[in-house]
Formats: sequence, C-alpha cells, structure tokens
Amino acid sequence: MVPGNQTQFTEFILLRFSEKPNEEGPLFGLFLGMYLITVLGNLLIMLVIGSDSHLHTPMYFFLSNLSFVDICMVSTTVPKMLLSILTQNKAISYAGCLAQIYFFLLFVCLDNMLLTAMAYDRFVAICHPLRYAAIMSPQLCSLLVMFSWIISFLNSLIHCLNVTRLSFCTDHEIQHFFCDLAEVLKLSCSDILFNYIFIYFVAGLLGILPLTGIIFSYSQICSSILKIPSAQGKYKAFSTCGSHLSVVSLFYGTEFGVYLSSSATHSSWKSTVASAMYAVVTPMLNPFIYTLRNKDIKDALRRHKSDFPKVQL
Repeated sequence: MVPGNQTQFTEFILLRFSEKPNEEGPLFGLFLGMYLITVLGNLLIMLVIGSDSHLHTPMYFFLSNLSFVDICMVSTTVPKMLLSILTQNKAISYAGCLAQIYFFLLFVCLDNMLLTAMAYDRFVAICHPLRYAAIMSPQLCSLLVMFSWIISFLNSLIHCLNVTRLSFCTDHEIQHFFCDLAEVLKLSCSDILFNYIFIYFVAGLLGILPLTGIIFSYSQICSSILKIPSAQGKYKAFSTCGSHLSVVSLFYGTEFGVYLSSSATHSSWKSTVASAMYAVVTPMLNPFIYTLRNKDIKDALRRHKSDFPKVQL
C-alpha cells in the first residue's frame, strides 16, 4: 500500500533517541534489558495464574489478559528499534509503519479497557460481596474481554484507514523511535483536520469515559471501606485493590505525561522520552507491582517454588 497520490513514497525514517553512535550501544542494552524483563515478568504472571487453581478468579483472569496485552504492546515497538540499531537502518516501510500504528493503538486501548473491567470487578467484590459470584460470572468476564477486543480492533482500524487517505510530502523523518500516530500526521501535506477531530473524539469516548468509570468505582469502594468498623478489616479490603490502583495510576499518569509533553514543549526528544515511559516502562513495571504488592501472587509463587525438586549435590 502507498499513500494517496504519492506513488514514489515507500518508507519513513525513524530517528530514535540519539544520532550519536557512541550512545546507541547503551541504548540498545537498556531497551533490550527492559524488553526481556517485560516479556519474562508478564509471562511469569500468566503461567502462575494459569497453573494455580487458587487464582482462577475474575480478577486474575483480567490480570492474565492484561499481562498478555503488555507483552504484545512492547513487542510492537521495541524489537524494530533494536533491529534498526543493530543494522544501522532507520527505515521502516509504509506498510510496516501502518502496522505499528494499528497494533500499538490496539494494545493501548485494550490496556485501558481491561483496567476498567478490573476496577468494576473490585467494585463488585467490595461493595456487593454476597452477589460477587453471581455477578462476575465466567460468561460476563469473557464478554467484557471480548467487548474490549472488538472496540480496540475497530478503533485501531478506523485510525489506520484515516491515515491511508493522506498524502505525504518530501519530509519522511519521524521524530520518534516508533510510528506514533501524532508524529506521522505531522508529515502529511493533506488536510488532517478530520484526523485530529476523530482522535480527540475517541480520546474522550475511550479515554475519559473509562477513567470516569474507574474513579466512580473507587469512590464507591472507599465509601464501603470507611464503613468497615475494624482497622484490620479496612486494611484487608483495601489491600485487594492496592495493586490495581497502583497500575491505574501509573498507566494514566504516564499517558497524561505524554499529552503534556507533546502540547507544552516543542522538544521532540522530551516527547520521545515521555512516550518511552508510557509504551515501554509501564508494561515493565506492572509485573513488579503485582508480585511485590499482591499477597495472592506471592503465595502462589511460594507454592510453585516448593514444588520444584531439590537438587542433591
């Protein structure tokens, strides 16, 4: 596929973080390390949840899906960057750039939707504990995940179709380490007003509405926890949603940081660093949050550790 009427246009140039050759080695090691930690950490969570019957609950069903999405999201951008450093080839084809845009938007939207579903799960568990099993049935959990995938697929597809109608001029250099939608739109010599209108509309619909749902859920959760008479009961109730609240704060905090950096500064380097925090660092930290702050995951890891055969020296 080639854009619009620019039939000779076939690729973009990703400028990454640095143009200095002596900085690319440390960058390669840093991002390779973060990528491996992200993949292995989230795989560990998926394996522990899948193999431990104590974790076959709605909350951990959503968490295993979130871990899978985090692996996919970081795999959309980082391997291409590492390959370009190794080969010293910064080019990415037009079709490859569209694919990056599509899958990155898909998995970011899925992260958002799954975090909202997890907030609803915690709301039902704490505010309606006697009806929890009836409300959060396996059928409802599957429907919520399926709905999240469908909405995310459609969102990404429409964004990419809107990009295909654009023509691009002589400047093909993307000031980023991956094909970020906003950076690609800056290179277009077509009218991109409709693209921005759609971006802000979707941001309001799929960004603000889920966040509002999460805030409402936690306002009800806090209200219910304050009604618990004992301090131990309050701590036990809040500890069940502490990990999720930390991940939500990290996700929306870095997302808001990307928005502020892109609107408040013209420095492409600062925007790229903010995007790296959002696209790479957040998926890497999620497994640490759930293993260090979640008692059920830690207990499951201890149980599996005790199952390993001891080696006699």
